[in-house]
Amino acid sequence: MRADRLLSILMLLQARSRITAAALARELEVSERTIYRDIDALSAAGVPVFAERGPGGGCALIEGYRTSLTGLKEDEVRALFMLSIPAPLVELGVKDDLRAALRKLAAALPAGRRGDEDRMRQRVHIDWSGWAQPAAPGPHLQTVQAAIWADRVLRLTYQAEFGTQISRTVAPYGLVAKAGAWYLVCALDDHLKAYRVSQIVDVRVLEQHCNRPADFDLVRFWETWCAERAVNRPSYPVTARVAPELVPLLPHYFGDRLHEQLAQAAPADPEGWLILILPFETLEAARERILGFGWAVEVLAPEPLRRSVLDFAQQILAFYATRPS
Repeated sequence: MRADRLLSILMLLQARSRITAAALARELEVSERTIYRDIDALSAAGVPVFAERGPGGGCALIEGYRTSLTGLKEDEVRALFMLSIPAPLVELGVKDDLRAALRKLAAALPAGRRGDEDRMRQRVHIDWSGWAQPAAPGPHLQTVQAAIWADRVLRLTYQAEFGTQISRTVAPYGLVAKAGAWYLVCALDDHLKAYRVSQIVDVRVLEQHCNRPADFDLVRFWETWCAERAVNRPSYPVTARVAPELVPLLPHYFGDRLHEQLAQAAPADPEGWLILILPFETLEAARERILGFGWAVEVLAPEPLRRSVLDFAQQILAFYATRPS
C-alpha cells in the first residue's frame, strides 16, 4: 500500500509541479504527517523531492526532473483501457489529443501488457450518449473555451425565453458538461451565472482580460448551483387517481420521490385505484405525461389541467374520427 502511495505522490508532483502537503493528504486520504514521512522516503530513495513549510511552501520535485513510471497494476491497466472518449470532449476538439495520449500510455507498458487494450475494449464498452441526444452545443463552444483558457472577457448574445435575444459582457470562468449539455460558468456584474452554450447565438472575444478570483472552485460552484436550482425548480403538483396496473411503474417515471408517498398512501378504493400527488414542473409537462398514460390516470386537480387534458383528448378523438382507416 505504501509503495502505491509513494508512486501516486510522484505522479502528482510531476503533474502539478508544486502541491501542499495538506492537498496531498486530502488527495490520498492520509494525514499530513504521513505525507512528510513519504517525502522523506522518496528523498532517501534518490528522488530529488523537497518540502517547504509555511505560506507559499509545498512539496515539489527539483526543476527538470522527470521519471518514467511503470508501476501500473493489472486492474489499473484494465481501468484505463475501459475509457472511451465521451461526446463532450469530442465537441471540445480534444479527441485526437486524448487518443494520442492513450496510445503513448499503451506504448509505455511492458510488452506483455500491450495486448490488454484490445482485450478490454472487446469486453467493456461505455456509450456516453443518451437515447434522446440533447441539442448540440452550437458553433461557439470552442471560441468560449479559448476565451476561458486565455482569461479574456466575452461579449455574448443568447436566446432567452419567448424568442428574445439578450446581449451580455461576461468574465468566463469555466465550462461544465452535464448530461451531454455544455454550460458556461461566468461572472456578470459580480454575480456568478451559468448559461447553456447551445443557447448562445453569437459570441465575441474582447481584448480585455478578466480577473479570475484565486479562490474560485468550479466544481464547488457547480454543485451549489445545481442544488439551488433543484430547490427553486418550478412545482406543479397534480392530484390524480392512478390505476393499479400503473402504480408499480410510477417510480420509473418519477424516481425515488414516489417511494415514500406510495408507502404512506391511503388504502386503494374498491377498484384498486390510488389517489396520489404526482410532481411536475409545469401544466404543459403534466399534460404531456398524463396523456401518455392514457386511461390509467385520472386528473382530479388542478381543474385547469383536467380541462386541458380533456380538451386535447377530444381533439385527438375528433381528428382520428374523420380520417379514413
